[in-house]
Amino acid sequence: MDLKVFVGWDSREKDAYDVCVHSLKKHSSMELEIVPLIKADLIKEGLYGRKQPEQAATEFAYTRFLVPHLCGYKGWGLFIDCDFLFTQDVRKLFDCRAKNYAVMCVQHDYVPKSQTKMDGQKQVSYPRKNWSSCVLWNCSHPKNNTVTPYQASNATGAFLHRFQWLQDNEIGSLPLEWNWLEGEYEKPNTPPAVIHYTNGGPWFKECQDVDYAEEWKECLRECRGA
Repeated sequence: MDLKVFVGWDSREKDAYDVCVHSLKKHSSMELEIVPLIKADLIKEGLYGRKQPEQAATEFAYTRFLVPHLCGYKGWGLFIDCDFLFTQDVRKLFDCRAKNYAVMCVQHDYVPKSQTKMDGQKQVSYPRKNWSSCVLWNCSHPKNNTVTPYQASNATGAFLHRFQWLQDNEIGSLPLEWNWLEGEYEKPNTPPAVIHYTNGGPWFKECQDVDYAEEWKECLRECRGA
């Protein structure tokens, strides 16, 4: 069985996307079907019609909610932001699947330390922040039939990013190591399974000294064949 992974794509973060995909493949023990969620392509295909909201930090802020539709409302699919660096086998993450849940994610409970992120964008704090940055979707779950292309294009950010079409007991919890937020959590003695450069990574010139910057740069060199 191939593992289907959808990765957010943003024109300002091409290196981040390439490194994310390289790290996924490097550590995976199974074949991966990796699908970039490119907003312009999804618009051309008639699957997405939302104008980019002013507060949206990335081009994939809402396209992630197309995953159930893109999977035909069958099976499981993983969505991740592009600013992830994998250090362990993503199969371990898929092994966390539990069919009684509609979605599974790391359930962060924090207030951002910085007022800005990425390339100087304003940092916004809201309930369930970063829960939707790594989502293990149970696309077969009947509740996810609600998440249609129309909803992805028209529902509010709160409705989508806080999973408001679900009851709390339909949202499963994943271990923190599968979405460890650089700059928000203390650096552990050993690298977590996934490093999420949520406030900006080394592909931005002002983020050269973040935790695990060298690990990301080394992965970029591998990716480029340097």
